[in-house]
Amino acid sequence: MRSYKLVLLTGMIPCSPILPAMPVYAAETMVVTAEPHTQSLDDVTPAAEQQATAGNLGKQKLINVPWSVQTLSDSLTRQVQASSVKDVYRYLPSVQGDGVRPQTRGMQGSVVQNSMIDGLNVVSTTEYPAEQFQRIEVLNGMAGALYGPANPAGMFNLVSKRPTDVPLRRVTVGGGTASGANAALDLSGPLDAADRVKYRLNLLDQDGSSYTHGSRQRNQYAGLALDFQLTDQTVLESNFSYYHFYQKGLPGSFALAKGTHFPSPLDPTKSQYGQYYAGNDDTTTTGSLHIKHDFDGNWLLDVGVLRQIADRESTTVTNTLTDNQGHYATTTANSAASRFTINSYLVNLTGSVDSGWLQHDLAVGMRGFVWKNNNPRDGGTQTLGSSSLEESPDYARPAYPDFTDRYHSATTTQHVFLLSDTLTFNPRWSLLLSGSENLFTVDNYSKTGSRSSNHDDRGASGSASLMYKPVENVTLYTTWANSMQQGDTAPAGANNAGEVLDPYRSHQVEVGAKYAPHKDLLLTAALFQAERPFAYTNASGDFAQDGTQKNRGLELMADGHVTPNLRLFGGGSWLDPRLHNTSSADADDKQVVGLPRFTASMLAIYSIDPLPGLDVNGTLRYVGRRPTDNANDSWVGSYTTVDIGSNYRTRLFGTDTTFRLAVTNVTNRRYWSNVVPGALTGYTGAGYASAQLGAPREATASVQFDF
Repeated sequence: MRSYKLVLLTGMIPCSPILPAMPVYAAETMVVTAEPHTQSLDDVTPAAEQQATAGNLGKQKLINVPWSVQTLSDSLTRQVQASSVKDVYRYLPSVQGDGVRPQTRGMQGSVVQNSMIDGLNVVSTTEYPAEQFQRIEVLNGMAGALYGPANPAGMFNLVSKRPTDVPLRRVTVGGGTASGANAALDLSGPLDAADRVKYRLNLLDQDGSSYTHGSRQRNQYAGLALDFQLTDQTVLESNFSYYHFYQKGLPGSFALAKGTHFPSPLDPTKSQYGQYYAGNDDTTTTGSLHIKHDFDGNWLLDVGVLRQIADRESTTVTNTLTDNQGHYATTTANSAASRFTINSYLVNLTGSVDSGWLQHDLAVGMRGFVWKNNNPRDGGTQTLGSSSLEESPDYARPAYPDFTDRYHSATTTQHVFLLSDTLTFNPRWSLLLSGSENLFTVDNYSKTGSRSSNHDDRGASGSASLMYKPVENVTLYTTWANSMQQGDTAPAGANNAGEVLDPYRSHQVEVGAKYAPHKDLLLTAALFQAERPFAYTNASGDFAQDGTQKNRGLELMADGHVTPNLRLFGGGSWLDPRLHNTSSADADDKQVVGLPRFTASMLAIYSIDPLPGLDVNGTLRYVGRRPTDNANDSWVGSYTTVDIGSNYRTRLFGTDTTFRLAVTNVTNRRYWSNVVPGALTGYTGAGYASAQLGAPREATASVQFDF
């Protein structure tokens, strides 16, 4: 009988050391000794055996699922000293994660439907620290049949750190040229002699200036996980977290007026492109419960609930270029939601039935959420002034609204019923059929509290996958998917602002191959075509569906050791994203604004045998040129960045210790990042791009002790 007793999850933590407490010696001469520590404290799961959650199917081995799925463990994020989830997304070539909403394969992401923590929907437009999660799972492309209505932008599941069976006492201190000083504490282990109650406590404090003169940032995180082993077959998992993200004084975003184009990439360290008081002050509080029960070693039940409150005080500025001589107008908009609340849930039952010649792996369940928007009552858009790229404007702080004086502006409700069946005919052939019935409602409200509009819809999503395994370490598959998603909401500034468009239906076909040459190397390839209706604010000022976005692409990924000393993680993505059947001939059959044809990212980690405990790493990242208008008359150039770093594991005072050093953007390359068609809050513009300046060279150092 399978037990849900939790095992030590240090396997997800990289070659990072665990912080040991330094013993105190009185009236003695202190002798500092350092000896190489050749064995990592963390048991990293081999690449070919890694698992990820695949919707209502539950945990599945990556090599077996008929989708392109990648996982990034805590070991990798520590290796490169990634501080945020956005930092982690940069290592996935198919992910466009620099923006507010993460997305894959060039398809616009949503605020809630595409993002989860431990399988439960959460807000994607708030910040999350990398310290919070054991691993990050990304399913590329369409998965509405497994999760319910969602944009065909991939599914992002952030897996929380869980309590360990043995004591874990880890302390990390460090600092960086663009992050200030930081300290982190990670404690875990049993709370009782019978090991029935376990805990995991994570604390983080980061404070200092960023890379722009006069900027300031502070990040504070506290997370507590408690596991209660109610019976040998039942465990109750709880998670509570609080995160405060404060960042002011960095360059604002840049936007284009009609007929303008972006200049050569600017220097992001100059304070003239932002204001010292402008930025983000976000607080996110999340609590969740999961109860998991193993009935008989076959049938498993998972019931989960989550509540999240995300408060945002966004005072960022936008510099809109008004001509091609460098003149621009600076505005600040603060009418967007200042509070999101979300209550999400899931109920899932999985198990197998053997009917003789045919085996059924069944999954049945339901999931959903209630998501509420609250906007500042006195929010609006203010023009701070006009300037040019050669000047250094210093605008007076405007009268911002009281972000806590809010009105309830919208409620979105979604409920999904899910059913999947994997039919295994023999060890080589299997067929996966999945479907969902979807119900959702959108209610909009005025400042007086009266309901201004209501939108109800329902529909089905489905997918079918055929898998063939010629040998155990190879999977060939083809997947067809048809998915429903909620229609977009017309943005402020459109003639029909607030109107919810009719639901969209997206389609995708994918063929792929997965190969594990050995236990710790997984190679994957996927060829796909996806299409969805495309909406934007047209020349008449109406936000409406206008044509179809069709993306064709090829993804190649490698994860694992190619030699005993060399580990790779990364690959390349070729994408052909185009608009079809548009009302404007200038936009028809043109490349979608902001999307490159080719993206590549490769992280290499090499262990140096002559110096036991020493690893060096490097990351090469390339992003191709991107169009900045629907007619493709203007483009921003491609760019390449190089990151380097090292980790040295040793013992100090009998304590496992790891020293880390990382330098990102070694060549200090200037580039335009996060190019999107419209406002940076989503694809809601009129086809004229917005963009941000890429970060300059940054250095980070830390030391980690395991007591």
